[in-house]
Amino acid sequence: MAREGTEEDDTAPAGHPGRGVLTLVSTPIGNLGDFSDRAAATLAEADLILCEDTRTSARLLTARGIATRTEPLHDHNEQQRIPALIGMLERGRRIAVISDAGTPLLSDPGFRLARAAITAGIAMTAVPGPNAAITALTLSGLPPHPFMFSGFLPPRPAARREVLARLRAAEQAGLSATLIWHEAPHRLGEMLADLADIFGTDRPAAVARELTKRFEEVRRGPVGTLAAWYAENRARGEITVLLGPPAEDDTGADDLDDRLRAALATLSVKDAASLVAGAINLPRRTVYARALELARETGPEAADP
Repeated sequence: MAREGTEEDDTAPAGHPGRGVLTLVSTPIGNLGDFSDRAAATLAEADLILCEDTRTSARLLTARGIATRTEPLHDHNEQQRIPALIGMLERGRRIAVISDAGTPLLSDPGFRLARAAITAGIAMTAVPGPNAAITALTLSGLPPHPFMFSGFLPPRPAARREVLARLRAAEQAGLSATLIWHEAPHRLGEMLADLADIFGTDRPAAVARELTKRFEEVRRGPVGTLAAWYAENRARGEITVLLGPPAEDDTGADDLDDRLRAALATLSVKDAASLVAGAINLPRRTVYARALELARETGPEAADP
C-alpha cells in the first residue's frame, strides 16, 4: 500500500469512463518560480486551458514551453460558454482552468463552470498552489484562524461602507475573525480610512503588497496609522488588506444597547434606530431589529414603531 505523499498517490480522479476531467490549477501570484512541476504537467497534458486573460497567461505558458490551446473564460462569457464546455468534458476532454494569478475561483471566474461540472457528474480536481490571501495572512502577524476572505469590496464609497458596517454589526453579534480583502492601489487610502472609521482606529491591521515579487512589502500597525500613511503615500502593485479581530474586551454590543436604551427613553423605535445607526455607522435595518427587541423587553406598548 502506498503511503500518503508518495508518488503512487499522485493521481487525478478517474471519473466516469469516457468522461473528461476539469482541473483547477493554481498559478504564481508574482514569482514564476512558484509554479509547480505538477501544475506545468497538468496544463501541458490538457486539451484546453481556460484563462482569465489569454495574453496574461501566455507569459507563464511560454516560459514553461506549454503549447496547449487557450481560450478566455471571464465574467462576461462564462455563463454562455458552460454548455459547450460541459459537452467537451462529457466527450472525454481534459480542461484546465487558471486565473491571471493565484488560485482559480477566488475573486476570479470559474465558479459557475465548476458548479455545472459537479451537477453534470464530471470529475473535478485541483492542483493547489499560490494564493495571495493565505500568503498575506501568514505574513501579517494577525491571528491566522478563524479568518474570513471577502475578495474585493465595492468600489463606490457608500456601498463599501455599507458592507463594512454589516461586518461590524456581525462582530457585535459575536463574529471574531481576521478579515481579508484585495484592494486596488488607487482606492487603498479611502478603504483604510473607512476601516478605521467603522472598526476603530486602534484595530491591528496589515497591508501586504507585491507578494513574492521583488518589491514585496508588508506594513503592519493600527488601521488608523496605516490609513494616515497611505493617505500620504500612494501604493502600487497587487494589494491585500487584513484587519485583526476585535479585542476580547470589545464593548461594541454593549455600547449599541446602551445607546438604544437611552434613545428609546424619549423616541419611537423607528426614530431611535435612525439616530443610533447614524451615530455608530451601522446599517439602519440591523439597528432597528435590535431596537425592536429591546423595546419588547419593556412591554408591548414600547415596541410600537
